[in-house]
Amino acid sequence: MSDVVVLGAGIAGHTAALHLSRQLGKEHTVTVVSPNSYWNWIPSNIWVGVGKMKRGQVIFPLDPIYRRKGISFEQAQAVAIRPYGEADDLRGAVDIVRTDSARAGQTDRIRYDYLINATGPKLRFSATEGLGPGGFTASVYTADHAVEAAAQFRQIVGKLKRGEPQTIIVGMGHGTCTCEGAAFEYVFNVDSELREAGVRDRARIIYLTNEAELGDFGVGGMVFDEQGYQTTSKLWTESLFRERGVEAVTGVHVERVEPNVVHFETLDGEHRQLEFDYAMLLPPFGGVDLAAYDRNGNDITPELFAPSGFMKVDADYSAKPYEQWSAEDWPRTYQCPGHDNIFAVGIAFAPPHQISKPRRSPRGTLIAPAPPRTGMPSGVIAKTVALTIADRIRHGGTAPAHDASMAEMGAACVASAGAGLRSGSAAAMTMMPIVPDYSKYPTGRDIKDTRGELGLHGHWVKLMLHYLFIYKAKGLPGWFLIPE
Repeated sequence: MSDVVVLGAGIAGHTAALHLSRQLGKEHTVTVVSPNSYWNWIPSNIWVGVGKMKRGQVIFPLDPIYRRKGISFEQAQAVAIRPYGEADDLRGAVDIVRTDSARAGQTDRIRYDYLINATGPKLRFSATEGLGPGGFTASVYTADHAVEAAAQFRQIVGKLKRGEPQTIIVGMGHGTCTCEGAAFEYVFNVDSELREAGVRDRARIIYLTNEAELGDFGVGGMVFDEQGYQTTSKLWTESLFRERGVEAVTGVHVERVEPNVVHFETLDGEHRQLEFDYAMLLPPFGGVDLAAYDRNGNDITPELFAPSGFMKVDADYSAKPYEQWSAEDWPRTYQCPGHDNIFAVGIAFAPPHQISKPRRSPRGTLIAPAPPRTGMPSGVIAKTVALTIADRIRHGGTAPAHDASMAEMGAACVASAGAGLRSGSAAAMTMMPIVPDYSKYPTGRDIKDTRGELGLHGHWVKLMLHYLFIYKAKGLPGWFLIPE
């Protein structure tokens, strides 16, 4: 019998647990540890944040799903990993602090034969003074944050209807943020909602981004082939901003936020400020607070984790100039070095470097998007690791690992630009591969499979994916037939 423990129940952790429960017999155990009792389809939080969806449409309770699938669920926060066990039990272990209302604060230790770290990100609002729901800006990264954002946004719409001009700022709240796509979606849904309410002409909408240019999205931008002609995601995105009348300020590091004022530095070294009536700024990510200890209780956290808090995997982390970065630097198996039974998936693994070119301001401030590892890549990587573990349980620990390099993996992204079955719109983008490989492709990607389109049909696809992936996440009949 083998015990598999999955830390985290987001897209990556939940996907891994479902596939493991399907692959393994009942003599083995799969345990999910998550501080949250609900699963959240995060890509639809942007619709909650403008009032187009309710919180209950993007979340559901985990426990009933896991009971039906024979998966153990521990509502708890993982705080430490003990990969070598202890003197009296050599099996690996995870220290947890329970978060359910009945046992909040209680500590426990869970043993494992295989461990998947899918803890996702720590939302580092504290990296920027005044950022976040505890400060002076809204967020849509969690369902609860999105509900608060919608309430604030409704107040802004009310003021606009009363004839009061309003300034709205949307974007990234730090120079190293990732998930630029979420801010992109939110700003155009805000624009769409204001148009629907008939008050768009009274609102100034400003987009702040750490991208050096629009259309970078943390992947270095894309080159599209349109009927034999090449265009870039930069031109494609800029045209959308012009069409909608959304002002964009690129190459931005937000230094601090005060009531109704955001202060920021730009790549050219300027220090500027903008006043706002409502702002939704995303936080930078870090790894969650996980420590690691050896058999004698000595701290070995640097052995398993990068300084960012993300877990080291089979990537090339050697420091080298941007010009020497390679697609080969990226991990394939997501196995923690020196530990053939520990893996990290989704946002939890440490990327070897950025995908976008790193840039700094004259004073040395890093202003560059961190690599995105959310959505489709998270699901694909999680399934890949689940298959590796299932093979090793069935055939022995030397069974070869499955692989899924982001430098060979394609991805599709559908970014909402406004909801509505007749009036909605979305930017549908595909890229192959996610991490550009200039040794194989002149533009870094296969131009035949790297495309971008904008229109109503994109919204229909986005809405269809919302319901499909919630169906899949609930483990309903045939769930595994829906691609990651």
